[in-house]
Amino acid sequence: MAKELTSRSENYSQWYNDLVLKADLAENSAVRGCMVIKPYGYAIWEKMQAELDRMFKETGHVNAYFPLFIPKSFLSKEAAHVEGFAKECAVVTHYRLKASPDGKGVIVDPEAKLEEELIIRPTSETIIWSTYKNWIQSYRDLPLLINQWANVVRWEMRTRLFLRTAEFLWQEGHTAHATEAEAMTEARLMLNIYAEFAENFMAVPVLKGVKSPNERFAGALETFCIEALMQDGKALQAGTSHFLGQNFAKAFDVTFVDKNNKQDYVWATSWGVSTRLIGALIMAHSDDNGLVLPPKLAPFQVVIVPIYKTDEQLAAITEKVNEIIPKLRKLNISVKFDNNDTKKPGWKFAEYELKGVPVRLAMGVRDLENGTVEVARRDTLTKETVSLENIETYIADLLDNIQKNIFQKAFDYRTTVTRDVNSYEEFKEEIEKGGFLMCHWDGTPETEERIKEETKATIRCIPIDGDLTEGICMYSGKPSAQRVVFARAY
Repeated sequence: MAKELTSRSENYSQWYNDLVLKADLAENSAVRGCMVIKPYGYAIWEKMQAELDRMFKETGHVNAYFPLFIPKSFLSKEAAHVEGFAKECAVVTHYRLKASPDGKGVIVDPEAKLEEELIIRPTSETIIWSTYKNWIQSYRDLPLLINQWANVVRWEMRTRLFLRTAEFLWQEGHTAHATEAEAMTEARLMLNIYAEFAENFMAVPVLKGVKSPNERFAGALETFCIEALMQDGKALQAGTSHFLGQNFAKAFDVTFVDKNNKQDYVWATSWGVSTRLIGALIMAHSDDNGLVLPPKLAPFQVVIVPIYKTDEQLAAITEKVNEIIPKLRKLNISVKFDNNDTKKPGWKFAEYELKGVPVRLAMGVRDLENGTVEVARRDTLTKETVSLENIETYIADLLDNIQKNIFQKAFDYRTTVTRDVNSYEEFKEEIEKGGFLMCHWDGTPETEERIKEETKATIRCIPIDGDLTEGICMYSGKPSAQRVVFARAY
């Protein structure tokens, strides 16, 4: 199966597409630009959802659900917001079909035109803030900390499974606060939650930073982000958290009476991550043999494959496996016993390697006699024979080791391709090699735009914990407050 994958060195983009399809994560749908997320891919998303949902709720957030459709007039109320999304909106104009006069299929009923067109949500700030107006009257109603798990539509013309599709799944948090400071604290809190999730669960090292004004979310005063680096040296924005100020509160007239009995507009944030995280997971860790999944997000962490020739041998192995499985599950280790007799062990080994299962156990008759099992780890492709005594603690420790090793490998790679660049000539050479380039920039949108036009590189973020040493902009020669992160990106 791995032989059917294009190698990363030959064509990284094709390798990615091959892997998504061959590993049964997703496929293109009958609707152009949309995808079908298959069970194995959706199982990864469910794991991501579960961990993120837990983290959100631990910090006081609750889930709700808002309509898919947004009246067109709502988008017109916040100028920067509508300008940012106008070209990506799908629009509903009619509410009924009727039989075609020629008897072939159906047509849109021209008499069923909507009085006001509806936008299929590209994001939900407008519909949610129109709702919050009815929910908020006093400081006692604040803070309002709400998240929704939903789908959105952004009419992309060039799509790629998980990374950029016309419809995708995500979560979007929308919070309301009494003060600017509280809202800013919330935006930073969510940034840190995203970073913790990326590093501790996805095993993907990320840079935390602020977006430049050119790259800021439409309608936000500040956009915080986490930026990850893929194995081909390109950056991927893995999550964003926005400080919206009072823009949406003013647009939808959401006011409250504060503790001093004065009327004021509320302060807002929004934040989100999407199924593009699955794309990040694939590209950050996987190899020419298939997926490499961090144990914390793998649909199942251990697969057990019996090696046998007769039904009696399978029965004996199954009896022993049935002793092992409860011990593993007691330690919250997810395990699958593949006793399917229609496929040979070699096929199964290749299949689970392709699908990135962190640990594979193979047990044969000789293992039963010796009280051993063969253990193969996906991250290093190494195998060893170990005793079945205390096998559950051995596997638990091994999974922890694999999780850490996958992160460290990605971290070490990022370190090797992150470098300081001081001149524009050097920059134009280095950007062809990929990676994060730490460069001085004069802070102007004009300089940023020229660099983007000439090199296809963008400012990924202004690092929060970056080097604050002043310098000279590599492009204009004007003063620069600190180095920023440039890269080519997905």
